[in-house]
Amino acid sequence: MQIIDLLVIIAYLVATAWLGLALSGKQSSLKGYFLGGRDLPWWAVCLSVVATETSALTVIGIPVMSYLGDLNYLQLGLGYILGRVIVAYFMLPRYYDGEMITAYAYLGKRFGQSTQTTAGVTFLFTRLLADGIRVHAAAIPLKVILDGLGVHTNYFVIIVVLSLVTIVYTFIGGIKAVIWVDVAQMILYVLGGILAIIIISASVGGGWFAEAVEAGKTNIFVFEGNPINAANSFIPSLLGGAVFAMASHGSDQLIVQRLLSCRSKVEAQKALITSGFVVVVQFAIFLLVGLALWAYYDRALPADLGLTRDDEIFPHFIIEGLPAGISGLLLAGILAAAMSTLSSSLSALSSSTVNDVYARLKRTPMTDEQGFKVGRWATIGWGIAFILPATIFESDSGNIVILALGIAGITYGGLLGAFVFGIVNKRARALDANIAFALAVAGNAFFFVMEKYVTGEVWVAWQWYPLLGVIVTFIVGGLLSLRHKTKVVEEPILAEAEGSPRP
Repeated sequence: MQIIDLLVIIAYLVATAWLGLALSGKQSSLKGYFLGGRDLPWWAVCLSVVATETSALTVIGIPVMSYLGDLNYLQLGLGYILGRVIVAYFMLPRYYDGEMITAYAYLGKRFGQSTQTTAGVTFLFTRLLADGIRVHAAAIPLKVILDGLGVHTNYFVIIVVLSLVTIVYTFIGGIKAVIWVDVAQMILYVLGGILAIIIISASVGGGWFAEAVEAGKTNIFVFEGNPINAANSFIPSLLGGAVFAMASHGSDQLIVQRLLSCRSKVEAQKALITSGFVVVVQFAIFLLVGLALWAYYDRALPADLGLTRDDEIFPHFIIEGLPAGISGLLLAGILAAAMSTLSSSLSALSSSTVNDVYARLKRTPMTDEQGFKVGRWATIGWGIAFILPATIFESDSGNIVILALGIAGITYGGLLGAFVFGIVNKRARALDANIAFALAVAGNAFFFVMEKYVTGEVWVAWQWYPLLGVIVTFIVGGLLSLRHKTKVVEEPILAEAEGSPRP
């Protein structure tokens, strides 16, 4: 690493903040701040969705999967596409039924204030933990850079700097700044992956892929193993991945907020379904990076290269194997991936704080000015709050991709179950949904804690967490709803008048 690489990274951080502010302009209303005036093109929302859900975990976590294994992670992408299609035609129309700002507004409409607030608070807590890991993922390569330049610091300082830069453009520009910066950031880190493959191919020759084929590392489909706890087999990847995508893209404010910023329901559906195919292509690129690295390092294990964790293999190559300036560019790509998710989380967390918690607990109706002011302060507060979990997960030695997905999966099942349960079961009341939701989350948390901190054994693969939560919600909520003899009639939310301009 040379000083020029550090200068490239610094220039990137400055340019990112400037770009976000320049493209978004100064926001002054609640819907403009959280939904971009519902006037963003579908293709930009599509790329923003992809950048948000993959982040730095994709860039440094997925290559090690093929480096140590094969291409079976692509199976999950097929499930992601299936889940998106279901969300696009089953759940999105309900979000566009009126002026909903958050995903949990539907739960408020169906079950009442208590369920909307419960779902919102659960989202806040889980997103804080899961994306804390993502922020830490970006700090890993940056720390290696600074150490190589003789600047010895810790993850805490790096995480603070990343958080502050991201807070600046999110605080001022809102979701519009977040989405446009996401587009630029995704292009940067995907091109970085392609560039890495080209450079490695020029170094070791084009025969590395043939070597991988011969070694059985290009296998995609795995049909062996117990589908309950074999996380890399086809059934949990396809079905579990589909339900996981339904939960993440149909009940997670992080993604739903973007879809609500589209100009129409049809454009939101187009953005969502297309994003599934883009994700598969992105997975393939970074899995190929892993195979190329496997050939470049002559099949050596990460520990043989002096690395303390497997996820450091790609950052190690960027620092040691690339020309000066190019290293800085690829590392800026990793930071781009992390910051896109962090900014997305800040916007989603602040919107949920305002609309699902503050507005519900406030005794008098919330004005647009009050919501806008609280939302901006919430952006700062959540940005600072990310620092703690990002530092805590520094000690975890497992694959950070699986760790983050597992944590998100704890509540995804309960959230998705509550949505679908409310649509299907017309007898259910708020108490039924709240109890069922709490038990679904508790059940998944039990399996996660047992695996990570007690037995060390996988009892239930993380892909099954959302489906398990949905099943528990339906069984418990369904039994509780039998107490009621009458069905609930949903009161429609007043939608915009036909032909009226978007706010």
